[in-house]
Amino acid sequence: MNHWSDKLTLIVITLWVGALWTVGYLVAPALFHQLPNRQLAGTIAGRLFEIVAYVGFASAFYLLLHRLARFGTAALKQGFFWAVFVMLLLTLAGHFGIQPLMAALKAQAMPADVMNSVFASRFKTWHGVSSVAYLIESLLGLVLVLKARQ
Repeated sequence: MNHWSDKLTLIVITLWVGALWTVGYLVAPALFHQLPNRQLAGTIAGRLFEIVAYVGFASAFYLLLHRLARFGTAALKQGFFWAVFVMLLLTLAGHFGIQPLMAALKAQAMPADVMNSVFASRFKTWHGVSSVAYLIESLLGLVLVLKARQ
């Protein structure tokens, strides 16, 4: 763990998992609690989740390549590798699958708030799917933190 790329791995894990936990479990709930306009809170939270997704893409790319370079095909037998891979898949699904569906529902509801429209139940369902995926990704982030030095 003395090589600079191993140290960068720790920084990347800290950035990605820290961003996941901070935005998902501290900032977004605070926005909905403090801002009187839920639409505005949702817009700001959505932008922050988008930034976290891009951090996730870059982090996963580095972590997967680093692990393969360091361990070769033996990396494919490591929980760390697969935790990163599943986190990447969840990030891709959320950013390019679930979020566009939710944005489309919001756009169809305009000018009304989606929660006060005929699309509310579908939006709640997709929001629930997104929340579960985010929770799984966050828990896998814990795996990364615990296995980072292995």
